[in-house]
Amino acid sequence: MHPYEVLRRPLITEKSTNLQAEGKYAFKVADKANKLQIKQAVEKAFKVTVTGVNVITMPSKSRRVGRRVTQTPPWKKAIVSLKPGDKIEFFEGV
Repeated sequence: MHPYEVLRRPLITEKSTNLQAEGKYAFKVADKANKLQIKQAVEKAFKVTVTGVNVITMPSKSRRVGRRVTQTPPWKKAIVSLKPGDKIEFFEGV
């Protein structure tokens, strides 16, 4: 898998912005991506040093659309820890 296909989008939530003070950043990643691929993709895209990667598979949820109840697809979230002193400038000012 190409490194630029691994990272789908950054997650900007209240919980993830609180993690930024600890040097941790959250991303939505491809379903087939593993920890090594996520680490390489973040290091290549943002030119930082990654010290750890935690991966969480988020389950699907039920949603109502009119009378129909549907399921959202499950997705994968990665929380990436960086070396102290490193920052991802993309998240600054959010």
